[in-house]
Amino acid sequence: MTMDADGLRSAFTRFFVERGHAALPAAGLIPHDPSVLFTIAGMVQFKPYFTGEQVAPVPRATTIQPVFRTVDIELVGTDARHNTFFEMLGNFSFGDYFKERAIPYAWELVTEVLGFDPERLWVTIHESDGDAAGIWQESAALPAERIQAMGEDNFWRMGPTGPCGPCSEIYFDKGERFGAAGGPAHGGEERYVEIWNLVFMQYEQAADGALSELPRKSIDTGAGLERLLTLLQGVDTVFETDVMAPLVEEAARLTKHVPGASERGDVALRILADHARAMTFLVSDGVFPSNEGRGYVLRRVIRRAVLRAHQLGVADLVTPSLVRAVAMTMGDAYPKLVRDASLVETVVGHEEEAFRRTLRAGTALLAEELDRGVRVLEGDVAFRLHDTFGFPVDLTEELAAEQGVEVDRAGFEESMREQRDRARRSGKKGAAAGASAASDVWREVLERFGQTRFLGYQATTAEGRVLAAEERAGGTGAQSADGESPPPGAVVVDLVLDATPFYPEGGGQVGDTGTIEGPSGRFRVLDTTRVLDGLVVHTGYVVEGEIAPGEEVGAAVDAERREAIRRNHTGTHLLHWALRAVLGEHVKQQGSLVVPDRLRFDFSHFAPLTVDELAQVDELVNSAILRDEPVRVYETSKAEAERAGAMAFFGDKYGDVVRVVEAGRGSVELCGGTHVHALGMIGLLRVVSETSIGANTRRIEATTGAASLAAVRASEALLVRAADALRTTPPELPAAIEKLLDHDRALEDELRALRSARLREEAARVATSAAGPRVVVRRDGLDASELRELALAVREHPSVETVALVGVAEPARVALVVATAADSGVDARSVIAAAASAVGGGGGGSPALATAGGRDVERVDAAADLLRHALGVS
Repeated sequence: MTMDADGLRSAFTRFFVERGHAALPAAGLIPHDPSVLFTIAGMVQFKPYFTGEQVAPVPRATTIQPVFRTVDIELVGTDARHNTFFEMLGNFSFGDYFKERAIPYAWELVTEVLGFDPERLWVTIHESDGDAAGIWQESAALPAERIQAMGEDNFWRMGPTGPCGPCSEIYFDKGERFGAAGGPAHGGEERYVEIWNLVFMQYEQAADGALSELPRKSIDTGAGLERLLTLLQGVDTVFETDVMAPLVEEAARLTKHVPGASERGDVALRILADHARAMTFLVSDGVFPSNEGRGYVLRRVIRRAVLRAHQLGVADLVTPSLVRAVAMTMGDAYPKLVRDASLVETVVGHEEEAFRRTLRAGTALLAEELDRGVRVLEGDVAFRLHDTFGFPVDLTEELAAEQGVEVDRAGFEESMREQRDRARRSGKKGAAAGASAASDVWREVLERFGQTRFLGYQATTAEGRVLAAEERAGGTGAQSADGESPPPGAVVVDLVLDATPFYPEGGGQVGDTGTIEGPSGRFRVLDTTRVLDGLVVHTGYVVEGEIAPGEEVGAAVDAERREAIRRNHTGTHLLHWALRAVLGEHVKQQGSLVVPDRLRFDFSHFAPLTVDELAQVDELVNSAILRDEPVRVYETSKAEAERAGAMAFFGDKYGDVVRVVEAGRGSVELCGGTHVHALGMIGLLRVVSETSIGANTRRIEATTGAASLAAVRASEALLVRAADALRTTPPELPAAIEKLLDHDRALEDELRALRSARLREEAARVATSAAGPRVVVRRDGLDASELRELALAVREHPSVETVALVGVAEPARVALVVATAADSGVDARSVIAAAASAVGGGGGGSPALATAGGRDVERVDAAADLLRHALGVS
């Protein structure tokens, strides 16, 4: 049967909704999980449900999830099926059904809904999974010879530790035209195409590799939309499907390459089409080109596309047009692409312009290496071209081959391997830190007592019971965001209460500090954090006595500190709103820090804010504060909040029920932080600085409340001091400063005139005392510019055709000048070269005037002798 992309998405979703699955929205390509850079599978957003960190809101779900992977980026465009960006169709069971339903569901959908011929379907299972084999034979009547047992390839793992299990993959046999028979295990890769992977999560893998049964077995499946469309639409490659063919056509139009004219050109078109989708979705989801993390990956994708266009001789920008084509092709399924199209075009267009300059530099480096006459280009050079300038190694090989030069591919691969090892070691460190936070102790506390009840929205004091008290490993490692540390010898302890007014660090807001006091002791809280799903940990030290599990205690937050934090947190919301109003809706939060004495807000934007833009932001924010507009906080569904225009803060996690903060008339955010009740409580928001922290990312630091008042008072005191120093008043200070500057400029002009007159007099003495038309003189005590001026003045005398001056300009610096008349026949650059080398320096200039410098002051006389020798002066 023939089915387009919209039809496939609808059919898949409808099938599982009819079978009790909740159709959940797709997650963005920026995951909340810190262990991965991008959303690489449909299950990423559900990972906390599979690991048991959170309780799933529904027992079963289905999604159409955009994903992005670079693991096979070198294969994209060279075969029929690989993409970096694709859509993954999936159904999920969170401890509800298992293999006994997942396999029949898949078979029914593939054969009865999508219409695949059962006789052309094969499946693979893990060699240990006899259960799956039995279910396939029973529910699908699949003959045993088309069920092939595989090894490690059919065992799925989330990582070194965590949920895992065997998987079963469904393959479609395209026929003998595409390769050898033998099924997925033994036949041709292009003949047997994987269309769906069913993962049976039934084990927990420990750090030592040991497997234990999960108490709640789950299902995670993934089917690539593009691969299914290839078969449903009867085409040979994913690039001929209705979601990609228009992009290939646009790439052909831009490059003027006729599809089929050359394999090299066709590969370039396919890469342009694939990378266009990747860059469009990535930028739309808030990734901007940079030199690290996600931004670096995006930058590499854009560069790879631009390189391919460059290969085809395209000098004009191609990425903005490709972005427009993506928005037109996929805009119905993803309306956000249409809304963000202008922003995405601007971002990728700027990056392409910048890279085309880098591309020229990379080409120059390659040409320099090839011009050396080498027969083999060193691997580290190829790696540098690949890593620094974005040259794929195959492009380097092509360019080198044109001049009969091979590339040391083994050396290149070794450099790549070293880079991957560095990245892998870095990733393991991050995973270890995350595992420490979610320790077995806290998991046991959570399972036994449930989540901590947070009471801090209503009060800063509360009664609670100590559930656990754990001494920190090593007994150290606590410090508040303000810099407060335990006294020497104090043992750091983590406390968990059943209820607390202490806000745990999250959403950029630092954790609360304060005191917990019980019948037998007092505890100082230096930091508050959240571990697992809703368990709040208070970190600090015992001030006196002891705090033991089971005790009823009183918990008191440092109220004044909390008030300052509330003002700053609401201030970040107002800044976000005002920046979007002034600069445009492309502004998105990239991070924040909310501490008692200041706030920091990072956002996406391409250029420094002008004075006028900053003034507009200031006016919007502080006008809202002066109007004392109310701050409304309420809970609702995530879908309803999004319909109300609520924005999500970068990096935060949100459940199905979300907390919405409306700060005044314009700001609507999803936020779990603490806020003022009315904007007037902020007092005054004062921007302290606006700077760049990376490509396309800006940072504003600001103060509110008492900190702003203190800053204003400090500024006023500084103005008074400055006015007193100039014997004027603050209002008259600008005029007084201008008057002082005018006086200073007049004195400088007078000093320059006196210096010039003195040098002219000295020039006359040098010229008249010379024995001939060529003059060489040592003159110490003048800086380089003064020595140059003296040389020019000497040259102006009619008796002098060439003058060379050398001297110690400062304790560790030698200056040299050679000036020649137009008819002298002397090249000043040739004269000065040897003398400059003698003092350990170099220089340059023109035939009429050359200057140089060096640091070997002991050789100044030798330099003078070399000048005399060059000019023939005795």
